[in-house]
Amino acid sequence: MNKVKPWLLAARPKTLTAALIPVMLGAGLAEGNHLFRTDLALGCLAFAMLMQIASNLINDLYDFLKGTDRPDRLGPARATAEGWLTPRAMRAGIGTVMSLAVVCGLGVLWLARPNLTYGGWELVAVGIVCLIFAFLYTTALSYRGWGDVLVLLFFGIVPVVGTYYVMGGSILCADAWILALVSGLSINTLLTINNYRDVEQDRISGKRTLVVRFGPRFGRQFYLALGIAAVLLCVPLVFTGRLTWLEFIWAPCVYLYLHLTTFRHLCQIRQGERLNLILGETSRNMLFLGLLLAIAVAR
Repeated sequence: MNKVKPWLLAARPKTLTAALIPVMLGAGLAEGNHLFRTDLALGCLAFAMLMQIASNLINDLYDFLKGTDRPDRLGPARATAEGWLTPRAMRAGIGTVMSLAVVCGLGVLWLARPNLTYGGWELVAVGIVCLIFAFLYTTALSYRGWGDVLVLLFFGIVPVVGTYYVMGGSILCADAWILALVSGLSINTLLTINNYRDVEQDRISGKRTLVVRFGPRFGRQFYLALGIAAVLLCVPLVFTGRLTWLEFIWAPCVYLYLHLTTFRHLCQIRQGERLNLILGETSRNMLFLGLLLAIAVAR
């Protein structure tokens, strides 16, 4: 394997849709309110993606150090566990990506400063919290079942409301908060199916995810409920005039059909390495919802 490929695998580019979706939604809403700025949208997207990559690298390293990445794991191979990258190299990579994220964050702060209510210190505080929780998620919180809450926060509220805030200077837009919850719930389906696939390995490793705590049957029902809740939360957007009923049908309702189809596949497969196919379908479904919703609210 060449020197670049291990880093690409460790960065997990297929997961970057989870960073793209909330920024798209926040930026789409800003466009709909005539507040959109390309430079700020690109800056927010770069920060979100770099933080996602950093989190993936941290996860790769610390799951190896904790012994969670066992030889019998069903997911894709991990760079540190496979010996493609040493822990020392991974720590250097984490530091590099984190530094780039800080640079992007400071760039967004500088570009957005005319819009900010509190001089930018609020964004500094949010950025620091993001950096801290990128470490805490893998090293502690995900092992105690807090992963679902953190997804709702850092793949929903922070990036959607934050992206809208840097363009519009307000966090009081109700539609932004609704879209943030839709984003967090739909993206949490990806975490849930990942935890569902790894339930036995996580149980052995002492990782107390919700699926480990309450069982695979709960995991399947929780996966289904997350998608349905994301769709139901889109209904208020129709009554606020943000979505038309036609847009509600071709975005949330079509997503619901895809989600239910994937859920049926999940119930058929139940366990084993083939659950990675469900991961792929889930990623496609949430990207579909995020993209079409962003287009709809941008009109």
